[in-house]
Amino acid sequence: MRDLSGGPRVLLRRLRELMAEPLEPQERLDRIVRQIAGNMVAEVCSVYVLRADGVLELYATEGLNREAVHLAQLKMGQGLVGTIAASAQPLNLSDAQSHPAFRYLPETGEEIYHSFLGVPILRTGRSLGVLVVQNKASRNYREEEVEALETTAMVLAEMIATGELKKITKPGLELDLTRSVTVDGDTYNDGIGLGYVVLHEPRIVVTNLLNEDAEKEIRRLAEAMGSLRISIDDMLSRRDVSMEGEHREVLETYRMFAHDQGWVRKLEEAIRNGLTAEAAVEKVQSDTKARMMRLTDPYLRERMHDFEDLANRLLRQLTGYTGRTTAEGFPSDAIILARAMGAAELLDYPRSNVRGLVLEEGAVTSHVVIVARAMGIPVIGQAAGVVALAENGDAVIIDADEGHVHLRPMADHRRSYEEKVRFRARRQEQFRALRAVEPVTKDGQRIALMMNAGLLVDLPQLSESGAEGIGLFRTELQFMIASTMPKAEEQEQFYRNVIKQAAGRTVTFRTLDIGGDKVVPYFRGHEEENPALGWRAIRLSLDRPGLLRTQLRALLKASADTELKLMVPMVTEVSELKMVRELLQKEVQHLSRFGHGLPRKLQFGAMLEVPALLWQLDELMEAVDFVSVGSNDLFQFAMAVDRGNARVSDRFDPLGKPFLRILRDIVRGADRNKTPVTLCGELASKPISAMALLGIGFRSISMSPASIGPVKAMLLGLDVGALTKAMDEVLDDHHALMPMREVLARFAESHNIPL
Repeated sequence: MRDLSGGPRVLLRRLRELMAEPLEPQERLDRIVRQIAGNMVAEVCSVYVLRADGVLELYATEGLNREAVHLAQLKMGQGLVGTIAASAQPLNLSDAQSHPAFRYLPETGEEIYHSFLGVPILRTGRSLGVLVVQNKASRNYREEEVEALETTAMVLAEMIATGELKKITKPGLELDLTRSVTVDGDTYNDGIGLGYVVLHEPRIVVTNLLNEDAEKEIRRLAEAMGSLRISIDDMLSRRDVSMEGEHREVLETYRMFAHDQGWVRKLEEAIRNGLTAEAAVEKVQSDTKARMMRLTDPYLRERMHDFEDLANRLLRQLTGYTGRTTAEGFPSDAIILARAMGAAELLDYPRSNVRGLVLEEGAVTSHVVIVARAMGIPVIGQAAGVVALAENGDAVIIDADEGHVHLRPMADHRRSYEEKVRFRARRQEQFRALRAVEPVTKDGQRIALMMNAGLLVDLPQLSESGAEGIGLFRTELQFMIASTMPKAEEQEQFYRNVIKQAAGRTVTFRTLDIGGDKVVPYFRGHEEENPALGWRAIRLSLDRPGLLRTQLRALLKASADTELKLMVPMVTEVSELKMVRELLQKEVQHLSRFGHGLPRKLQFGAMLEVPALLWQLDELMEAVDFVSVGSNDLFQFAMAVDRGNARVSDRFDPLGKPFLRILRDIVRGADRNKTPVTLCGELASKPISAMALLGIGFRSISMSPASIGPVKAMLLGLDVGALTKAMDEVLDDHHALMPMREVLARFAESHNIPL
């Protein structure tokens, strides 16, 4: 084989010309293998493409028996070609027949060829096929020859990815890239969504693969790499980034990768072989990912994610990519796929177009899930690897009832889900028929069913769901979706619109609850080791009294001549409530002095989320007009489980005895002090857990709008007195072995209560 200096560039230029010519797919492939064979002075060049059934099929060859095209096949892992596809690693052999994985295919006539070089055809680390060259003489191919063939394989990867080969694929068969895949995950919010994939952090699609000037591309790479390194150094030097902690280790890892000369040399080598700077990054990233995906060490696999993120940052530098999909051109039935996501990022998407959310990480009580639930979006979490398997625009079904994500589903599969959607719609009609029915239990107990909200788009669901009012209005969502701090006038108008659309129904406004994982882009916070336990909610507001007073003034003015129901989040000591009351009183006096209208009735309450309040119950009840239990945070703190950590967030059951006893003590404290109490956490959103709450004494619960129908259907058939007796017996018996969830399920079954 001759010296290839300059050879790859000539080959890639010719391949680019071939890709632009108006040729049928088979003719284009045939010419490509002839070009590769001629350029590399190989007697054989063959392309095998991976089908959806795990079979590698010979799609084109120069040198082997032409009649074997579309007939010669090897399973994934079978033979040399199958081994390359399965391992995503090249094989360079001087005597192919002596390799233990060699498998003879008589129809190809390849027994006379000894030297063998095969490379995987990769896209984002996935094997789409195998490219092979062979010669009769026994020899090992040089490193630059392997690199040249790998670079050439990128062109074939793009050809496969565009779907061009569908025309020459046998009827009834699919290529692996387009095969139907099901990924299992955890149900975070029930529902079924049919639509098309939108990747939250879309991969940069490199369309310009081949360079005209290698030195110019190397200079572009150096400039982009310099900018990348500066951005990482800036992150590390920022004063609001703690000098210690896991986040610091991640950034230090990024810096280590960014300064790795081995990485830079590989990129420059790919450029000198004819690729543009961005195509070189994609090639090296794909090669590295293919190798690291097969690692079993969780630490090293996590480093793979770090490297992938860093490579994507470099691609953005090179391509000038600045942001995600905007509303313009956004699909009308989008299913968003993300490794992880913040609540504010979800709110950036046009709500009416989003049909589902799939996360590789996160937990059922993370804020993005809470917001998605409030918006009525089906959510699946812990769907490992789903992002790598998907492409923007892929058809997808999210079954959040069963915890399945179906990528590129078969037609009959899609039809069956369309029927499921129609069935759910009929069921929702049955729930809507209950809207006007009074929420009274079988034994005459009236239950207040409230809904949680935070945006104006939530308000129409008050009437649609039949909710009695809004038990929790998350005022922070207005701040989280704004690009700048909402002015006092904007806040006032927003609250006025909420009150107007509520049309006389009760609205309980929670004061600003930001900090922790609720990031506001224009508010510079501080990196914290344990943000859930840190500077957030009322702690932040009391340290920034101007922020709180502006909100209180806006709420008071918006509520003129109506009732204002206001509650404070994350209270730890009763003294904090007294400080807020003083600020509230100052605003009342200020507005009165300048002749502004005031609420005709003002109710002041507290969120009970911090366990410390359990030992201040009587003082708390005396200090407020009402209490609202935030079950998400209270459970997190009481059980010492980070609700954003999937490893522990589901470790303990909120319907277990310890937590139900805590909730029962709160109800008894409220009854003792004649203080109204509501529970507004996600615990109220499932019929079985709502039933438990009624059984321990709650008569007011607030939930997502979609949950009101199922919960009302449950309580209409419930004898709450009998349930309370059954629950008290088990909760008071320290030796009872049956889990409370099973006790509740058996009670529902024996009393014909729909769950």
